Amino acid sequence: MTQATRQLFGTDGIRGVAGEFPLTTASTYAIGRALGHDLQRANRAARVVIGQDTRESSRWIADRVMQGLGSLGVQVDSAGVITTPGVAHLARSRNYAAGVVISASHNPWTDNGIKIFSGDGYKLPDAHELAIEQEIFAALQKPPEAAEVMPSASLPGQAELREDYIEWLATNVSGDLRRLRVLVDCANGAAAAEAPGLFRACGIAATIVHASPDGKNINEGCGALHPETLGRMVAERRGEFDLGVTFDGDADRALFCDAGGRVVNGDAVLLVAGRDMQERGVLVGNMIVATTMSNMGLEVGLRRSGISMLRANVGDKYVLEEMQKTGATLGGEQSGHILFRDGDATTGDGLLTALRLMEIMVRREKSLAELVGDLKVFPQTIQNVRVREKVPFAQVPEIQKAIQAAERELDGNGRIVVRYSGTEALARVMVEAESEERMKALAAGIAAAIRERLGA
Repeated sequence: MTQATRQLFGTDGIRGVAGEFPLTTASTYAIGRALGHDLQRANRAARVVIGQDTRESSRWIADRVMQGLGSLGVQVDSAGVITTPGVAHLARSRNYAAGVVISASHNPWTDNGIKIFSGDGYKLPDAHELAIEQEIFAALQKPPEAAEVMPSASLPGQAELREDYIEWLATNVSGDLRRLRVLVDCANGAAAAEAPGLFRACGIAATIVHASPDGKNINEGCGALHPETLGRMVAERRGEFDLGVTFDGDADRALFCDAGGRVVNGDAVLLVAGRDMQERGVLVGNMIVATTMSNMGLEVGLRRSGISMLRANVGDKYVLEEMQKTGATLGGEQSGHILFRDGDATTGDGLLTALRLMEIMVRREKSLAELVGDLKVFPQTIQNVRVREKVPFAQVPEIQKAIQAAERELDGNGRIVVRYSGTEALARVMVEAESEERMKALAAGIAAAIRERLGA
């Protein structure tokens, strides 16, 4: 089933404005019941673990989903504030039937979302999400129940569940990271609950910033959405840190900066990790999986090392699907979702990515700047256009003409990717070209055509 068939689930779960459909008190309760029905078809004694980020709406949305699950007798254990990959790990390692995360990742604090992992720690395939959607719509058409049964939530176990995840991450580290000095930006999000304890457990000299969430400051001028903030802080304190790491709101991705404050994105991490895994003999097939948004410079850099690059659709679940299909052990996105399949990880994990990158720095005895020094990035721009509806671009002749004209002008010396965001009402226009001037002009032309025909 294609993604377009689904009405609620996007590339990363259900997402929207908290308090508006599909995140109202009624619909979030219905989502819990729909998930409960789905789980009980396979296991009448299904148990679920649920976690959330730091948005002020996350608590009541989690409560409503828990009530929906509990109304069917499903036992729910709450991990409280925890990263998205933390819930995936707990679902897998503690034999839960599913893991649920209440988070809108990098979106503003007014938004929220619901992500669902199966008991094996993987995000649900599109067809399974569609089946749950149909259950949700059916539940919403029924009159509300007279009484709602509160679930059995093991709230005292929150700390234990988080500590389980931190301990698992720490065991993934080999090498002495104690000599590293790191500035860590937690985005006032879920990483604030785990990052300090994790880096302390690994003996890393970490200075933690933006770890005081108030319900409304998640991602605000900080985190992976604003890596320049981290870069500026490291540059201003030049010589004090070996690198900086910054997470998004639910910490399933991470971006970095070197000791000079220069931002290092997911493409660069893929290059560094790919070469390291190749040298250690764990890069299956000498290939990695990236996305349509990854820079051509990454492809060229990997090719120099004898590593091939496959491109998947944007979204770490689609990267993972391609990795499972091909047997690849490394994949990821420019935005910082990195998937390591040479261990037990089942989803992108910003904390794990940070540890792995630091591990490579120590093992190679090189700075981050040295490790990424030969990555020659093609000039790239991404223009976002807010749209009122997501009409397939092929159905709008004016937009198609603009795209085709730009492709003819590039004549193979660059790339154009025009797609809709899977989580917001946005069209994204990405252009790579050898000339920055041409790149900006082509992107502006396509964006103008979209804005004229579909702009909000």
